[in-house]
Amino acid sequence: MTGEVAVAVTGLGKMYRIYDHPVDRLKQMLLGRLRGRGYGREFWALRDVSFTVRRGETVGIIGLNGSGKSTLLQAIGGVHSCTAGSVEVRGRLAALLELGAGFNPDFTGRENVRVCAAVLGLSPAQIDERFAAIAAFADIGEFLEQPVKTYSSGMFVRLAFAVIAHVDAEILIVDEALAVGDARFTQKCLRFLRDFQQRGTLLFCSHDLGAIANLCTRAMLLDQGRVTADGEPKAVIARYQEFLHVREHGEAVPAPAIAAPSVDLPRDVRHELIDRSTLRTDADIINLRQEATSYGAGGARIVACRLLGVDGAGLAHAVGGQDVVLEIACVANLDLARPIVGFTWRDRLGQKLFVDNTYLSQRDRPVAVAAGGRVVARFAFRFPVLPAGEYSISPAIAEGTQDNHVQHHWIHDALMVRVLPGTYCLGLVGLPMQAIDLTVGGG
Repeated sequence: MTGEVAVAVTGLGKMYRIYDHPVDRLKQMLLGRLRGRGYGREFWALRDVSFTVRRGETVGIIGLNGSGKSTLLQAIGGVHSCTAGSVEVRGRLAALLELGAGFNPDFTGRENVRVCAAVLGLSPAQIDERFAAIAAFADIGEFLEQPVKTYSSGMFVRLAFAVIAHVDAEILIVDEALAVGDARFTQKCLRFLRDFQQRGTLLFCSHDLGAIANLCTRAMLLDQGRVTADGEPKAVIARYQEFLHVREHGEAVPAPAIAAPSVDLPRDVRHELIDRSTLRTDADIINLRQEATSYGAGGARIVACRLLGVDGAGLAHAVGGQDVVLEIACVANLDLARPIVGFTWRDRLGQKLFVDNTYLSQRDRPVAVAAGGRVVARFAFRFPVLPAGEYSISPAIAEGTQDNHVQHHWIHDALMVRVLPGTYCLGLVGLPMQAIDLTVGGG
């Protein structure tokens, strides 16, 4: 039913009354209607907002704090009533709004799961059937039996996201949920959202413009309660960035051209300066977790995934440009005629930065491994120059060819790479420059 309207917002307005003195609030309650006047000042969080979202769309909503993003999503989710206009939602909706919304702080996690799932339309039998999957997705261990008032912000989001992921919603609203929690859980949420995009409608609010660009098919920009841009995410993000620049620095003025002598640092001097600088790329390596989520046919299993130095020793820390080896060790449970071992390196948003495997190097001389045998793949490369943040490496072993193979074991986010603040990389990936030259003049 792609193309049908899932959400229709028409002339939506939301007004709050702001009081300068506590007594004005009391006057409004007692005398406001009687005297036909308002005490206090009107603040419109939303003004004349109109748009439609069609089934199958993923709409990202961006804007400054106070621009009306959360108020809009709460109005669509039924949390707030409208001062003006209307909201029509066609389909079962589940929303993850402000932290802990819908949870009773004195109830345990288990009790809150049952209450929230019931509110979202599941029967007691359905809740019983899905409870184990919800608990596994949240992965908060024994805290499931503790009152949620003892939870950290990350645990709140884990449990709330786990519930909305298992209630068969047709429309999902997610407001800044991915900003809380660790990188592994963020990756798990993004995998779920990408799968959900194949069958449902998603409204996604975030200050992370990379997540908006990577996940959404459409974006909307809000400013002072109004929609000021609506369209292709790249164009809307560019509009927002221009707006931020003007707000921070004023209108751009062309700088006067100033001639200056060229300065060229020899390659060894430049790299020596970078090595001594606090701005180089430094990263901590967090090795394979046996409890990491995995899948596959089971004909082989990955038993080790680690990053090594050129001396063969395991690394707990690496520097951009350093020669390293990614080693993936596997054990065959069945005879494998043509094993393929590979990996995917992703950023926090799940974007693939690097992907490689052994197929091409072994295409003309496949290496077979008997059941019970061990096969080890080693990928030698220079550690990439990356901006600060968290990254994950997912190893895999399959059998067959590049285009036709059986996936025997894939481990999600087996190896974590945490690039420390202070990096001099400003893009998604840095280029290992050999030299930089600046020349002025000449014909």
